[in-house]
Amino acid sequence: MKAAKLMVEALEAEGVKRIFAVPGEENLDLVDAIRTSDIELILCRHEQAAGFMAATWGRLTGSAGVCMATLGPGATNLVTAAAYANLGAMPMVMITGQKPIKSSKQGEFQIIDVVDILEPVTKYTRQIVGADYIPARVREAFRIAEEERPGATHLELPEDIAQEESDAPLMPRSSPRRPVAERKAIDNAVALIEKSTRPLLLVGAGANRKLTSRMLTRMIDELGIPFVSTQMGKGVVDESNALFVGCAALSQNDFVHRAIEKADLVINVGHDVVEKPPFLMRSDGFTVIHMNFLPARVDPVYFPQAEVIGDIANSVWQILERVRPQPHWDFSCFLKVRDALEEHTSRHTQADDFPILPQRLVHEVAKAMGKDGILSLDNGLYKIWFARNYKAERQNSVLLDNALASMGAGLPAAMAACIAHPKRRVLAICGDGGFMMNSQELETAVRLRLNLVILVLRDDAYGMIRWKQESMEFVDYGLQFGNPDFVKYAQAYGANGHRLESAAELSTLIEKGFSDGGVHLIDAPIDYADSHRILLQQVAELSANI
Repeated sequence: MKAAKLMVEALEAEGVKRIFAVPGEENLDLVDAIRTSDIELILCRHEQAAGFMAATWGRLTGSAGVCMATLGPGATNLVTAAAYANLGAMPMVMITGQKPIKSSKQGEFQIIDVVDILEPVTKYTRQIVGADYIPARVREAFRIAEEERPGATHLELPEDIAQEESDAPLMPRSSPRRPVAERKAIDNAVALIEKSTRPLLLVGAGANRKLTSRMLTRMIDELGIPFVSTQMGKGVVDESNALFVGCAALSQNDFVHRAIEKADLVINVGHDVVEKPPFLMRSDGFTVIHMNFLPARVDPVYFPQAEVIGDIANSVWQILERVRPQPHWDFSCFLKVRDALEEHTSRHTQADDFPILPQRLVHEVAKAMGKDGILSLDNGLYKIWFARNYKAERQNSVLLDNALASMGAGLPAAMAACIAHPKRRVLAICGDGGFMMNSQELETAVRLRLNLVILVLRDDAYGMIRWKQESMEFVDYGLQFGNPDFVKYAQAYGANGHRLESAAELSTLIEKGFSDGGVHLIDAPIDYADSHRILLQQVAELSANI
């Protein structure tokens, strides 16, 4: 058969149901083969957005999302999305086109070395140099993308190779078993946990797996050990649990850091080196158990004394088979921290100030979303407020990127969530800066008839950097801009536009968007003026007194 058709059949064999794409001339054989297949081609308005959607599909399903672009500028537009998936441990396969490699038609027009460009931001990148290589290359790209630690892979299919004929057989998917931790490592972990006085569980991004989530919940319920999370570990364990101490949303001096300082043992489950570690190693009898699929990557702020390497869920299960609650465990200091954090995050949640305050914003969103809703956060100052104040009760109910931390991902990620979970409420929360980086995907969302509410937080500035500028005692300069009328902007794409006029009506507007269906954008002015005082000065002062 034609190589392009063989490629599509290989993708179908991997279970691919949809491809997010901005095709070009060099992809047309592949596009035609998709046309007669069971795969849905989702046409996007920018390659970066297509990549963000594919990566989020991988995060939500565990199966590699697929995106497609053409050569040259189409391929380079995928670089940010590749880094987003690779740093964020989201399985994704990218397919790009290329000019013929066996004969030149146009010299070097649009030709750059895409394979080499993507090498630093992918786990695997290859040019397919013959039709017979397609089954092996596709199987390897998916295997590597999905194995621990997940990430981005890339295949380049040149135009002339796509037109070749081949009778190469497809390669079936394999189901590899992850290795389990050795007995001596489990023995050591059990001994450390049993002899500790104040053990604390830290849940990181690598623990965001269904079975691991269930086992960690069981561990907390049976042993009564309190837990904290990183930003990308939010929701792995239900944060409405009474033993949840807090999320490490700030780099230092928050209440969560005081809890970690009081621990004599941290069971660090799913630590991912890309996330800022919420603590510094100490030499005062403080011990860290690194429990993950892969060994720790040691650096000056992370050098764990013990490691349990293997399938995380199995490691937790093995420990649970042997550890029982110890009479000398004392969690009172952690619960005191939890109560202080609860008191602090409950402040100003009823404030009627307008533009809306971040605390009221989080409160109103939580009221509208319930435990089953999905938040997709772009990158901005509000991400810290949501990570710290919003309680995620389910896995992947708060989609945020604390790895590459790229602006522009919030809307595409929300769209992927709508497609993956059409019966759940999905709310994209974007700053005005990040929203405008991929706002053209409003047309895609409308065309796909998605039920999606988009909250655009408008402060007419790059708010996060402005906050940093203030905290570093620089003059307020160079970070403010103008915006379109977001209500009219949404309407121009065929979406519904709303303008928030008071803090009290936010949850009502969100509820209306979900009740009416379709795509709704809410223009919400926000006031970050007090963020420096609250998040840096006040938090440090209050937490120091615990």
